[in-house]
Amino acid sequence: MTNMEPYFSGAQLYGDDFDQEQIDDWFVDEQEGYAELGAAEHGSVDSYFYHSLNQFHGFRHLPPMRYRHALGLGSAYGAEFLPLIDRIEKLTILEPSQQLRSSEIAGLPIEYVDPAASGSMAFPDETFDLVLSLGVLHHVPNVSHVIREIGRVTTPGGVALVREPVISMGDWRTRRPGLTLRERGIPSKILDRAFESARFEILHQSPCIFPTTRILNKYGWGVGNPKGVKLDSLLCRLTDWNRRYHATNRWHKVRPSSRFYVLQKH
Repeated sequence: MTNMEPYFSGAQLYGDDFDQEQIDDWFVDEQEGYAELGAAEHGSVDSYFYHSLNQFHGFRHLPPMRYRHALGLGSAYGAEFLPLIDRIEKLTILEPSQQLRSSEIAGLPIEYVDPAASGSMAFPDETFDLVLSLGVLHHVPNVSHVIREIGRVTTPGGVALVREPVISMGDWRTRRPGLTLRERGIPSKILDRAFESARFEILHQSPCIFPTTRILNKYGWGVGNPKGVKLDSLLCRLTDWNRRYHATNRWHKVRPSSRFYVLQKH
């Protein structure tokens, strides 16, 4: 049995050092994982509810410019691009699921590409000037390699928005209700190092998604409500000092669960 302490402590990221056979097994488990949780049956462009969260923590920090070619990682139907759609000339989405796809969004055609299990991307260097990866990287094993690939395919001066859970999300060795088989959060220090290695500068970062926000979602005061997002941001900033990757008691859980990054390629 592998010593799990370095992973649960947040010193290392579980899966980041997997060999190709382990990565292939992980990919098979996660390929339709989100779809099988109900997204394929109930998901649609209209059901996407993170717009207010994305606007507050990400989009408002972007320069007012048009984007020649945008890339979405695991963006499914492409709904997360809607607030920027009139500024995008071409849209490509790396999407493992065959179920969560659409031909276009708001009149803009979507080109889908099947991702490789290895995480390597079949695009030339410096292809995209906008990349969105919102809640996707924690579903892949070799996160550091995928972030290097994001850096490789982003143009100098291009921007990337990344939102990820930075907590363990429980013990990923056992099945957890409402989660896919393999997903686990990414320690923020590991994300920071990976961004630096990929030649990204962090223009803005902020904690988000306080534990109570998931409850407030049911009453319309969660991540889809501008006022709810501001309340969530306040609670997250007040408790950001209590960063702890894997919680072992209730007090450990009183902290933000995710972090939002606005990045620019050197």
